[in-house]
Amino acid sequence: MTKLIKVMDTSFRDGFQSVYGARVFVDDFLPALKSAVAAGIKHFEVAGGARFQSPIFYCNENAFETMDKIRAAVGPDINLQSLARGVNVVGLDSQPRDMINLHAKLFKKHGVTTIRNFDALNDVNNLIYSGQCIKDNGLKHEVTITMMELPIGCTGAHDVAFYERVLRNILDAGIPFDSIAFKDASGTSAPRKVYETIKRTREILGSEAHIRFHSHETAGTGLAAYLAALDGGADGIDLSMKPVSGGTAQPDIVSMWHALKGSEYDLGIDINKILETEEIFKECMKDYFLPPEALAVNPMIISSPLPGGALTANTQMMRDNGVMDKFPEVVAAMKEVVEKGGFATSVTPVSQFYFQQAFNNVMFGKWKKMAEGYGKMVLGYFGKTPCEPDPEVIKIAEEQLGLQPTTELVVDLNDKDPNKGIAAATKMLQDAGLDVNDENIFIAGACKEKGIMFLQGKGQIGVRKNCPAQTCAPVSANGSEYTVKVNGKSYAIKLEGGKASVNGKTYDVSVKEGIEHAAASTGSGAGEEVKAGVPGNVLRIEAQPGDTVAEGDVILVLEAMKMEIEIKAPKAGTVQSILVNQGDKVVTGQALAIVG
Repeated sequence: MTKLIKVMDTSFRDGFQSVYGARVFVDDFLPALKSAVAAGIKHFEVAGGARFQSPIFYCNENAFETMDKIRAAVGPDINLQSLARGVNVVGLDSQPRDMINLHAKLFKKHGVTTIRNFDALNDVNNLIYSGQCIKDNGLKHEVTITMMELPIGCTGAHDVAFYERVLRNILDAGIPFDSIAFKDASGTSAPRKVYETIKRTREILGSEAHIRFHSHETAGTGLAAYLAALDGGADGIDLSMKPVSGGTAQPDIVSMWHALKGSEYDLGIDINKILETEEIFKECMKDYFLPPEALAVNPMIISSPLPGGALTANTQMMRDNGVMDKFPEVVAAMKEVVEKGGFATSVTPVSQFYFQQAFNNVMFGKWKKMAEGYGKMVLGYFGKTPCEPDPEVIKIAEEQLGLQPTTELVVDLNDKDPNKGIAAATKMLQDAGLDVNDENIFIAGACKEKGIMFLQGKGQIGVRKNCPAQTCAPVSANGSEYTVKVNGKSYAIKLEGGKASVNGKTYDVSVKEGIEHAAASTGSGAGEEVKAGVPGNVLRIEAQPGDTVAEGDVILVLEAMKMEIEIKAPKAGTVQSILVNQGDKVVTGQALAIVG
């Protein structure tokens, strides 16, 4: 008999994250989404994961509003799925209970049907409360076990027996779920292991359970792993469409359909309508920059498991910051980072922690600068890793972060943290003079300073298109005032007296106010330039000209590769000048401030 395999189309979430770093304007892809619905697809992944933060950080779009547009486009009956990271929900940092519940409440309100919920450490304690919130708020819960292959020569986790233990822990914890997924974000799991894992899961759960499998083509074995999963008893698989399929993304629907010809499996699709939809989709995305690494198979990933969603997101940031030449070194450095980190699965947020630490090891020297996320992970602040991290790395994390190891439940830790939760987010909104409502509270709590900047109307555009990004037209006779259109959004610019005003924010562009003049104008003797050690963006400015600082005091904070990097005073003295503004992009070696 033919078995109908249920397909979830991941094009509009994981596909976007894997290929474009999730930086896509919602209106650009709605025609393709509508066409996919007309083609008969009834299940889409469209929200959560990076498709919550990226609209806010890079598209200047409210993620909740994009979710509303998507629901309106597909109608009321389509199964819209989002991705949640257990206690981290849709951010890199973990959250307390009130924010975890608010996440489920708001995603239900804004059109989501199903939430796929995973923990990158496979610590079931992180799925108990988050899973209950999903069900309590009227959503379907797809509980998830995360997979990968260990670096070559490593053992201790991520084999069939390990996944069976995680599954039995889920069952023993009584977590309510409607389906179960096995998610391999790096696409490195050996097909035979996939077959044995799914087969064993079917034996444990019985014939009625809905089992799904998710992988990527990054290592070149994604399609083989899907075939193995089906033979093992999977009911559903995740597929994507061109131009966001293959390589770092999921296998293509058409490719999978072709691979199943003559088999007992049927995807239940009209292949001609899918081919038509792919052409519409390619037309929708024709202006977007397609990174060459996005469609490539990279054998290095087998020993340095880097998921597609993190690979292109990070290469794009490296490209933006002029350090793309370091990418092969960073990938190679990931092997040691994964091996010594306790074998948490390389999926967001852990994949980002792995990449950040590998990046730091390349840029600053091995273990000279501990990435906060990686350090907190090995110390237990995100839960229990599958294996004990390297003792020397734990010691380095303790020393550099000033934290002690913990075995306390993550939600309990976060409930006690005064800087997290609804109350803390509410205060951030009130201090910024912003409306206090559920959506704004969640944006502030999940996105911190960048969320506040967005809500204040200071959001920036970081979408990469091949078409000319800017078209300027003078609107005054003397040519000093301009309307600049960037990716369809207009910005008012006025140039006057060495100042540039952009939508009301003033920048100094006069030559005489350069670094040399600023240093001389203080009149307080020789000042020392405080320079950027890495490229990045100015996230916060903590000190102002005239402030007295001690050696080591934080002057400002950069964001680089999704990390916060503190820029500290090199000596005691007075801040003579701050040479950058919040939101500015800086390069390595650029002077940021002067302390005299």
